[in-house]
Amino acid sequence: MITLDIERVEMVKKIEKKFKLHPNIKRAFLEVDRKSFVSKGLEHIAYQLDALPIKQNQWISSPLTVAKMTQYLNLDGVDSVLEIGCGSGYQAVILSKLCRRVFTIERIASLLREAKKRFRRAKINNIFTRFDDGQRGWREFAPYERILFSASAKKIPIVIFDQLAEGGILLAPIDINGEQIITKFSKRDGKIISSTIEPCRFVPIIDGRVK
Repeated sequence: MITLDIERVEMVKKIEKKFKLHPNIKRAFLEVDRKSFVSKGLEHIAYQLDALPIKQNQWISSPLTVAKMTQYLNLDGVDSVLEIGCGSGYQAVILSKLCRRVFTIERIASLLREAKKRFRRAKINNIFTRFDDGQRGWREFAPYERILFSASAKKIPIVIFDQLAEGGILLAPIDINGEQIITKFSKRDGKIISSTIEPCRFVPIIDGRVK
């Protein structure tokens, strides 16, 4: 049973004024305390529809953006999701409410350590983490029914498409001549079909790891 938090309820109402949520997505947002994912000193604005800075010059996306990315993945009945760019862990926790297994990769060690602490405090056991350059993916547990980029890329590496299951969906902010567009890639008969959805704003994906 969900214990309704008035701030979360108000946040969901604000989201729905701009983007109608499916009932299961709405439930996930009501279950997750966004305050625990923002930087200290910013808790009072955690439930506004704003992206907020976190450590290492990274950002936690706007709740509206997280809601859109989550819903565009079409998660009904999905078992496994790979997230590239764990950040604060907020998106991964939302996904964990909707899928059986979430695999999330982060290239900045300090961010991943903090995210793992949040997962433990929330007693979430279906999120699996990896410290690595997410552009390599996580071959050991592939294929994934869904793959989500939580940072913008100029192109998707072939190795990532190889880890997408047949019939699967990959969602990513793609940087096209300086403009970021949420782009949906679907794998059908081994071929990748893409379609654009809407403009967005994410931090760019960066090569390598930061210990």
